[in-house]
Amino acid sequence: MKITDVKIYLRKQEKDTRRFNWRDGLAGPEVYGNTSHADLRIMTDEGIDGYASYSNADYTAYIAKKYFKDLLIGEDPLQKELIYHKIWEIDRLDYLPLPFFGLVDIALWDIASKKAQIPLYQLIGGFREKAMAYASTATYNTIEEFMDVADQCLERGFKGIKLHAWGDARRDAELCQALRAKVGKDIYLMYDGSAGFDYQDAYYLGKALEEANYHWYEEPMREYSIYAYRKLADKLSIPLLVAETSPGSFYNSADFVHFGKGDMVRISAGLKGGVTGAMKIAHMAESFNLRAEVHGGGELCMQLIAAFRNTSMYEAFIWDNPINNCPEVDADGYVHVSKKPGLSNHIDIEKIEKEAYTSFSVLDY
Repeated sequence: MKITDVKIYLRKQEKDTRRFNWRDGLAGPEVYGNTSHADLRIMTDEGIDGYASYSNADYTAYIAKKYFKDLLIGEDPLQKELIYHKIWEIDRLDYLPLPFFGLVDIALWDIASKKAQIPLYQLIGGFREKAMAYASTATYNTIEEFMDVADQCLERGFKGIKLHAWGDARRDAELCQALRAKVGKDIYLMYDGSAGFDYQDAYYLGKALEEANYHWYEEPMREYSIYAYRKLADKLSIPLLVAETSPGSFYNSADFVHFGKGDMVRISAGLKGGVTGAMKIAHMAESFNLRAEVHGGGELCMQLIAAFRNTSMYEAFIWDNPINNCPEVDADGYVHVSKKPGLSNHIDIEKIEKEAYTSFSVLDY
């Protein structure tokens, strides 16, 4: 099996009409409007195509034109580990943004799953076919509105809620404890700091989360300083969920576990080097008997959750009030993995070709 062509389609990204906020300092969906994104299509001599997409069209076009012809044409797409490390060599020359790093790898696993005619989760592991979903909130304006949203989440069937709050340690602490008092002891509660705090505020909030028996404390500080995380972990008993946005894929995640006392690590195809990077981190974490929780939602995330023993819950993003319906979550609060081979069954290539304002083959460069 050989790669015969790689095509890039640049399209306008549909304006994000959702209305939600993040913590102070982080932009909402207004920054996503009127931009473009790129669709990657890897073609083979067996007629099996693999797809992936990235939000930065210009950057994708630049890297593809510069490197992909020599890197991919003629290669066996099933040699995913070899190509993974060749992509990493590009990162030595042209720094690759985290979401771009796994782009080719995702398309290659799409091909591999279609070739094997089994779903991805069984190809890379295979442990479960459904998982409990938790409601991962946007940031609402008041404690009262958060309580209203929590009621809706519980009525919808969710058995867990993760808060994205304001980035004010004292105000957030008050919210977190109020939510626990409201929902009782049997609901899973988590808090995501979105890297908004320094050590002092992260410690203050962490103590409040401990008192309220939160399930995890996620990314309270920027993940550049493993020392700061080690210092925080030494002072808190609540599990820290770390290494979501740190570069270095499995190398950096292993450093967090060894030096930073990360109690749980994040995995994702989008931020950790594709499916291959997620696999490496999940297995590394399991060797320390730690969980590797999947960041984000969507079909690929569910495939990862279904593949590994040391994952547990699916992140379903909710926003607006009344909340969005999260159609992938059933009435009991669970999501179910697709058993179709491949990751791109939803792709309409004719539609992509029609909508593209620019498309090209890397063979022309």
